[in-house]
Amino acid sequence: MAITGRRAFLASTAVALARPAWAGGSERQVERVLTGLATSDGAGVRLHRVIGQPALRHLDPFVMLDRFHSRDPRDYQAGFPDHPHRGFETVTVMLEGHMRHRDSRGNAGLITGGGAQWMTAGRGIVHSEMPEQEHGLMSGFQLWVNLPAREKMSPQAYQDLAPARIAEERLGSSGSVLRVIAGRTLGITGPVRARPTEPLLLTARLEDDQPLALELPPGHTAFAFVATGEVAIGASNVPEGSLAVLGPGHRLRLRATNRRSEVLVAAGRPLHEPIVQRGPFVMNTEAEIERAIADYRAGVLDR
Repeated sequence: MAITGRRAFLASTAVALARPAWAGGSERQVERVLTGLATSDGAGVRLHRVIGQPALRHLDPFVMLDRFHSRDPRDYQAGFPDHPHRGFETVTVMLEGHMRHRDSRGNAGLITGGGAQWMTAGRGIVHSEMPEQEHGLMSGFQLWVNLPAREKMSPQAYQDLAPARIAEERLGSSGSVLRVIAGRTLGITGPVRARPTEPLLLTARLEDDQPLALELPPGHTAFAFVATGEVAIGASNVPEGSLAVLGPGHRLRLRATNRRSEVLVAAGRPLHEPIVQRGPFVMNTEAEIERAIADYRAGVLDR
C-alpha cells in the first residue's frame, strides 16, 4: 500500500537524513551530556533529578526535570502529599502508571500512562499527586517550565491530557511512534494551548535505526533525555538515563543506535530573567519568594 500525506512526508524526511544534505550549522549538536542525581522528593518518592541539580541548576526556561522509573512500590507509593507552587508551570509526562492529582481549588483528575498534565501554578496552588496503583511500573517525567515576570501571578490553570488527546504519528512500518504534547513539528501539533515560552514537548519511541529529523524553533533552548536504549543525537551517541543539552540550530536528528529506544525532547523560548527559587516557589526576586512563603503560611497562596 502506498504511503500518502503526512506519513509520506515523515518517511521521505527520514530517508533524506541518510544524506548529509543539511549537515552543518542548521543541525543541532550535543553541547553537554549529564546524568541525573539520585534523590527523593514528596513523601519519599525515589527519582533522578536531571535539571535542578548542582551540575545543572537551570536551563532557561526549564527550572527542573525529574525522571521517575521503578517497579518497586516502595519507591513511589508514598507519593507527593499536599504541597504548594507559585510562579511557574509543572508538566507531568506519564509513560506508565496512574497518578491522581487534587488541588486546593477543587480540581481533581487522573494522569495515566501515555497521558500528560500541564498545570499553570501562576499566583499559587496547593496540590497533591498520589499514585493510584499498588504494584507495577511507575514511569515518567516532571518538568518545571518558568513563567515570565508578567505572568507569575496569573490565574491558575490545568490542561489534563488523556492519552487519546496526545498528537501521535506512526513512523513507517517498524512501529516507531512520535507523540507531540506541546508545540508543532513535522506538521504535527500537540494539544497544549499556547504558552508564554512557546514550548515544544514530545516523546519518540524508535524501534529501528531509521533516522528521524525534527524541526525545532532555532532560538529556543532545547534538550533531549534518553529514557531507554541509546540514541545518536546529531554526531553524538547518548546513553540511557542521560540528558543532552543541545546547541543552536533548527533541526534535530535522532537515531536509535542498536535497540529500541525512547527519548523525551523539549524546547522553549528562554526568558532571560532572574530566577530565584526556593523549594516549590520560582520567582524573580527574594522579596517575591518571601511573599510566597508568607501567603502560604497565611493560607492565601491560591487567592
